[in-house]
Amino acid sequence: MNTNQAAVIVGMGEMGGVFARALLSYGVPVIPVIRDTALNDIAADLPDPVLTLVTVGEPDLDTTIEQLPASWKTSTALVQNELLPRNWHRHKIADPTVASVWFEKKPGRDFHVIIPTPIAGPGAPLLVAALATVGIPAFQVTTADELLYELVRKNMYILTANIGGLVTRGTVRDLWYDNRSLAEEVASDVLEVQAWLTGTQLNADVLIAGMVEAFDGDPEHGSTGRSAPARLTRALSHADQAGLAVPKLREIASSLG
Repeated sequence: MNTNQAAVIVGMGEMGGVFARALLSYGVPVIPVIRDTALNDIAADLPDPVLTLVTVGEPDLDTTIEQLPASWKTSTALVQNELLPRNWHRHKIADPTVASVWFEKKPGRDFHVIIPTPIAGPGAPLLVAALATVGIPAFQVTTADELLYELVRKNMYILTANIGGLVTRGTVRDLWYDNRSLAEEVASDVLEVQAWLTGTQLNADVLIAGMVEAFDGDPEHGSTGRSAPARLTRALSHADQAGLAVPKLREIASSLG
């Protein structure tokens, strides 16, 4: 495989490391890009990577995409949480590869799979095959509607668990099965925000069922983490822009001071 068939990974944190391992295991050379790397210098030698995988955190996504060399944007792949089509449309990226990642990687631990990861876009076959070599199940989705469902379902899971977990502090099983009223109220508010962000009438029953499937995939998964307060703040910012009441989210924010 020549260098023009290499993959670029922008952001070599825990998630970037898993994808690097998978791609290397599949036989794809990987060019890592870390903070302060001169992207245009790398692009001069590698103008047409097989994949440009952006694995930075959600707050850094827009800035990172803006800094990508133009020739890399046609091979962009995105894996962030809270991802929606608006995130790539604003950068005029027409057809990125997008993974709704359902495995996690914590420092000092190997990856942990919750449920299989759906992947869409031109790089989906490569990523599905590469992840399989390291034991991570993934599958390709082929329509815009399927992708939107998978992204919103993941957002429902992350936001409901994290925000509800600010109250319950337990596992996702504790949240959903022992604090159902709270979880349902948080999920309802989150769904309103997601509908506004997507400009789409969403099917609440289908999305809630999909969220619960993920809860049941790893019921002992912690419901919250260090990103939870920032996720609540972002959700409320979106709600304010949309003029949404989201009473349970506001109640939780008020209780946290």
